[in-house]
Amino acid sequence: MRALTALQAVAALAVAVRLARGRRRLPALNPVPVHPPTSARTTPPRVSVVIPARDEEARLGPCLSAVLADPAVTEVVVVDDESRDGTAELAARLGAKVLIGAPLPGGWVGKQWALRQGVEAAVGDVVVTLDADARPAPGLIGALAAVLDGYDLVSVGPRYLCEGTAEQALHASFLATLVYRFGPIGPLTPPAPHRAVANGQCMAFRRTAMLNVDGFARVRGHLADDVALARTLAARGWAVGFLDAGSLLEVDMHDSAAGVWREWGRSLSLRDVTGPGWQAADLAVVWLAGALPVLRLASGRTTRLDLGLLAVRLLLAGALRGSYTRPGPGVLLSPLLDPLAALRLTQTTLRPARGWRGRVYPAATTGARLGRVTAYGRSARATADGWTGRVTAGGRPMPPDRIAARRGT
Repeated sequence: MRALTALQAVAALAVAVRLARGRRRLPALNPVPVHPPTSARTTPPRVSVVIPARDEEARLGPCLSAVLADPAVTEVVVVDDESRDGTAELAARLGAKVLIGAPLPGGWVGKQWALRQGVEAAVGDVVVTLDADARPAPGLIGALAAVLDGYDLVSVGPRYLCEGTAEQALHASFLATLVYRFGPIGPLTPPAPHRAVANGQCMAFRRTAMLNVDGFARVRGHLADDVALARTLAARGWAVGFLDAGSLLEVDMHDSAAGVWREWGRSLSLRDVTGPGWQAADLAVVWLAGALPVLRLASGRTTRLDLGLLAVRLLLAGALRGSYTRPGPGVLLSPLLDPLAALRLTQTTLRPARGWRGRVYPAATTGARLGRVTAYGRSARATADGWTGRVTAGGRPMPPDRIAARRGT
């Protein structure tokens, strides 16, 4: 019992240190006005928005309508990754350039392969990548392009659309595990490369720099592709930023608590980008500082340390309300689900997921070492350079208010 208490105290200290970083954070992204070029102003960079899409007909519309209407955007490229629905047709109809992706090579995860092709096909100086479930507000793209004056790679944290109480509670509990492990978004001092985090739902970088380093080939086999990319490039000396953009970006990730458990839970542990020592340490923090106090509360055997940790967790729940577009009671109830979040984190650490969107990847792919470009990586480059994508262009975009909130039609 004393040993467990001592371990819990160490975990509590780790959480306290990480949460304390939130007192001094980088400012959130703000909209940047788009001015027409004049002799007194430098010409703004051309910005290409690249959206990898596989079977996204039901969610793509609102994202496309928003970026196509943004004056800061030069072009929108949708990479259709062998979709089995009407993704490509919808994108073309709304006005995007549609790149029909080449067949997926062995050793690659689909998203990285699609992004690599999209970046190569883009014409912009700056590339912003968006997931199909992203809902960018006016000003986001210009703000991302402007912040690249201080970063080589930047990703942002959105506000989440979670409608049901159960969905919101489980989502907020999962989100709390990330805060306990890595601290709040936008730390003033960047973390060590092996602890960098990123959000692949929205990233920005300079196109030429990414092509020169062949970033997506370096992380081609990782399901946690965003964190793998951030850590790999940070280790190479890139300035990597993770900023708050809640006022400029919403994401509609899931439609139920079951979807949160199944889809976000599969990558929550970041197992394929985290060494065994840090995996064990992260699990210990989540169980001892998050789940254990709740379990002891349920059994009526709380200690003073448990009560202190529960108070901290309730304060965090209050702070996390700002991460949701319409925060409801689910956010404040989320501490009650912390044991489930810890269980899911443990499950995906011990038995990592290997499938996504109808594809199953071999264990050797999902466990690839960070930043290692092998002989296959060189052959992949030659293959990718030789792909023959078909680009089509649609007509004028439909106004955003005519698009259904979820189906995008």
